[in-house]
Parts: sequence; structure tokens; C-alpha cells
Amino acid sequence: MNRRRDGIDPVHRSRARRRALQALYAWQMTGGSAEQIVAQFAHEQAHEIADLVYFEDIVFGVIKHLTDIDTALQPFLDRTVEEVDPIERAALRIAAYELRHRIDVPYRVVINEAIDTTKRFGSEHGHTFVNGVLDHAAAAWRTAEFDAKRK
Repeated sequence: MNRRRDGIDPVHRSRARRRALQALYAWQMTGGSAEQIVAQFAHEQAHEIADLVYFEDIVFGVIKHLTDIDTALQPFLDRTVEEVDPIERAALRIAAYELRHRIDVPYRVVINEAIDTTKRFGSEHGHTFVNGVLDHAAAAWRTAEFDAKRK
């Protein structure tokens, strides 16, 4: 069993993030309601073991804080948020949400998960762009944690 002492199963969390990326991608492309997207993906997740609570937290959290997330990401981008590839944009939004609102998740976990999901679903070199943006964001948003890990 991969469950940590705090009861969190990292494999189920990773699956939740992958499903959240797919859900947010669909939401970005269709503009449907968050509830419809979550319901559709939650139903599909019933066949795959994933942390459904975390999946919902990510999707609803990103959508609720979208303006704040996009504004916070902008200084680290070389283009507007809307010009970023949709998969990379979804990965960045998820990671930004976790970095800013889920401080219980170490920044390195957030970055690694974003890189992994971008490698899986994104363009050939999209993960390097995501990595660069999130390294700068983590340094700015999680200064104490970032500095402690760099020593």
C-alpha cells in the first residue's frame, strides 16, 4: 500500500490531478459549467481509483480562483495566459491553485505532478515550459519553502 502516514495515497492523488487536467481542458474548450464537467469526470472516475475529493477540490478551486490564478501566473509567462497551449494552461492553473491554496502539498510535488501530466498529455516540449514557469512561481509564492529546499 502506498498510503502515507497522513492517510494520503499519492497514486490516487496523481490520478486525481490527471483527471482534473482533462476536466479543466474540457471546460476550457467547451465553456460548460463546472458542475457538469465534474459530474461527467466523477462518473468516469468511478472506474479508476482516484481521490475524488481532491479532484473536485482542484477543479472547483481553479474555476473559483481563475482570475486570481491567471493574474498571478502572468508575470512568469512570455505570452498571455490565453495564448498558452490549452493542456499547458490547464496544468499551470492546477499547479498555481495548489501552490497558492493547497500549502499542505509540497511545492516540489506540485511541480513534478504538473511536469508529469504535461509530458503525458501535452506537446513534446511543453513540460519544459511548465517547469520553468512553475520554478519561478514557487520561488515567488512559497519563498520560505523554496529557499529551505535550495540550501
